[in-house]
Amino acid sequence: MKNALLRGPAGQWACLTAALVLLGGCTLLAGGGPPPRLFTPHPKTTFDSDLPKASWQLVIDPPSAPASLDTVRIAVQKTPLELDYYERAAWADRVPAMVQALLVASFENTGKIVGVGPESASFRADFELKSEIRDFEVVPDAGHPSARVRLISKLIKMPARVIVSDNTCDYTEAAANDALEAIVEAYNSALGRCMRRIVEWTLRTGGKERPAQ
Repeated sequence: MKNALLRGPAGQWACLTAALVLLGGCTLLAGGGPPPRLFTPHPKTTFDSDLPKASWQLVIDPPSAPASLDTVRIAVQKTPLELDYYERAAWADRVPAMVQALLVASFENTGKIVGVGPESASFRADFELKSEIRDFEVVPDAGHPSARVRLISKLIKMPARVIVSDNTCDYTEAAANDALEAIVEAYNSALGRCMRRIVEWTLRTGGKERPAQ
């Protein structure tokens, strides 16, 4: 049976499938069944060609997230007040750690900054990027389900720890159909747009605050 998210009479959504169901509060390995399918989005590889080259260094903190999103589970916002998860499907890492790693890789893919790494990196940073994940879930739609990604980011100048700028990215991408693979691809697109925005904003803002020498 084809995976589907269907609007019910009360405006709620349910996932109908023979192999993949939504069971709120259940573990991914409930019932001793097969292990969950693991998914991971890709880092961003395409950026504006006029990005400045960074002579400064950047550390990227793991984004903060509410407990409902600080998980490997793939979330579904069934109603404005109810969050659920796909069973036997998971991200390859907890969402904040996954987003942090993808951001580091995306910055590296620009070819514009050498000194970039996670907060554990052993170099002296000129800037710190802090982010908060506000949304990272499947959302209801009139057609197919959509993936929503919303991140709030702040660029902090070191060592004074002064916030020099902030940025909000909020993207929703409709899945091509209601299959899980299409939903993950919608996540990949929405997160990719968000990462591109964060990377380009950071490089331009950092360049203004600390011009190339």
